[in-house]
Amino acid sequence: MINCIIVDDEQHAIDVLVHYVKQTPHLNLVETFTNPIKALQALTMQKVDLVFLDIQMPELSGIDFIKTIHGKAKVILTTAYSEFALEGYELYVVDYLIKPIKLARFLAAVQKAVEQTRPVNEPLPQQESPEDDYIFVKTESKGKLLKINLADIDFIESMKNYVVIHRAGQKTFVYTSMKELEDRLPKKQFIRVHKSFIIPVSRITGIEGNMVRLKDIPSAIMIGESYKAELMEIVRGKMIQ
Repeated sequence: MINCIIVDDEQHAIDVLVHYVKQTPHLNLVETFTNPIKALQALTMQKVDLVFLDIQMPELSGIDFIKTIHGKAKVILTTAYSEFALEGYELYVVDYLIKPIKLARFLAAVQKAVEQTRPVNEPLPQQESPEDDYIFVKTESKGKLLKINLADIDFIESMKNYVVIHRAGQKTFVYTSMKELEDRLPKKQFIRVHKSFIIPVSRITGIEGNMVRLKDIPSAIMIGESYKAELMEIVRGKMIQ
């Protein structure tokens, strides 16, 4: 069971989250707060595993709240403003929920919290087989199959009815969908960052706002809002504060 509190200066926002928490079996709501200072005091007096935290509050911002608790509890940010997302992930938040919050999105965020608070006692990951080093694709030439080494891929781009695989300045046009190709590629090696782009994780050199830069690629690639959380999860795992 995960003990949680809700901190938001608007009571109607708290009411929505209370309703969702009551529908989630592995959450135990300890208390709700409209005053973040009182919430800080509660964290020192009782066991709290997870905080649902608004960002814009008059007494103390959610960002400052996170810095104050020094990792004593996991945090899921709740706000009406998306511009704080990157800063939130840099502070190791579990997830970032945009108001109005839908139940399905709430449950997905809670699942992440459950996974992060689960005791570490899992088997070692399986090694990737040599078959994960390459794929065969159907090209624009009828009946022609082309072997693509995954290590050679710079990025993958969607263009109308086909997909373009960029490799060392060359373009390979493949008649498939982004979803089909995404499902075939190894999850540890490739990540979808936009409805039109899949990139190799190993080629990421930096993130600037909503843009990601890749090794040897002059133009930055746009990060789609719905794909940002998964990308920042990878970045957060390698981040040094």
